[in-house]
Amino acid sequence: MPARLIPAQRRDAICKYLEAHQFLRSTNLVDMLGVSEATVRRDLDWLEREGIVERTHGGAILSQRMRIEPAYSHSVKAHPEEKNWIGESAAGLVQSGDTVFISSGTTTAQVSKHLRAHTDLTDVTIITNNIMAALEIGDASGFSVILVGGLLRGLANSVVGRFATEVIDQACANKAFIGADGLSLKYGCTSPVSSEAEISKLMIERTLGKIVLVADHSKWGVVSSFEIARLNQFHVLITDQGLSEDARALLKDQPMEVVIAGPEQG
Repeated sequence: MPARLIPAQRRDAICKYLEAHQFLRSTNLVDMLGVSEATVRRDLDWLEREGIVERTHGGAILSQRMRIEPAYSHSVKAHPEEKNWIGESAAGLVQSGDTVFISSGTTTAQVSKHLRAHTDLTDVTIITNNIMAALEIGDASGFSVILVGGLLRGLANSVVGRFATEVIDQACANKAFIGADGLSLKYGCTSPVSSEAEISKLMIERTLGKIVLVADHSKWGVVSSFEIARLNQFHVLITDQGLSEDARALLKDQPMEVVIAGPEQG
């Protein structure tokens, strides 16, 4: 690394490092760039203002923006094994007599898929705007499924809008499983679609018990346009083994339990 880099060169070097490692410590940058801690802080502050990085305690992570919602048909093909593990782990939290909210998304649909396999459960009520989640359970014994009405969003296989929120606002669940397109320490759990964020936010508000965030490792560091909730609003995060050790270390400061799902569970 040249001894004297102009600010643009330093910032470019920081970004390239983050693209390769996802996380960096400020102390490492001092040695790597041959500059003072104050210079490193200024560079990271500038990159954060530009939305390129997200500052953390002692360092930074790359901030990835999701501006366009991926189609359900595309999302379902992304990390299918990991989502299956997450769904299996999450389904194990449901008990007989529970009333459960399930938000939209491919990972939450996996929760429903694995719930159907729990033939020991009785008197479980599922309330969801996730069409695929409702179909996964179908008419399985021991479950009642309420698919809320509303405006069909074919891209996400979900329903949203006033009719959906009116139904959810009349219910009180004791568990909620919430999916997300983005997961960030600073910005929390986010979605690229305001109407989807509204549904998930309301589900959280109407839950009197455990609120569970289900998100595979690829969502870490991603920020979308609309906030669903801050991380401290969740009791549990269920993710997969692909989550980096640096990310796990950063999440230890959060009050929620972090569950790493994998093939060895059960």
